[in-house]
Amino acid sequence: MKNEDTLTTEVELQTRHIPSIGFLGVAVGCMAVSAILMISGRKTWANFIGQWAPSILIMGTYNKIAKTFSPPYSEQQRIQHGGHASMLKSQPGELGHQVAPHSVS
Repeated sequence: MKNEDTLTTEVELQTRHIPSIGFLGVAVGCMAVSAILMISGRKTWANFIGQWAPSILIMGTYNKIAKTFSPPYSEQQRIQHGGHASMLKSQPGELGHQVAPHSVS
């Protein structure tokens, strides 16, 4: 990752392997445990556990953003995962060139 220190880069490389549904599952699990604790009369613990869900969902959102905007390791990986070749590696005259859509008459 560009412009990041080594610790941040290492954490993002490791958390990249966690699927997004994992964060959602843990958050829903926290809500379920919180509901069970509330029903059983342990309101303090229910509130404590219930407050974890938003934090876990925020961590999942950050993880998703980091995965989405982190560059692939190579141009071959970028193309394999549905991206286009890098604009920086295109022909000099093609940089920033876009085709305007045609109007229908």
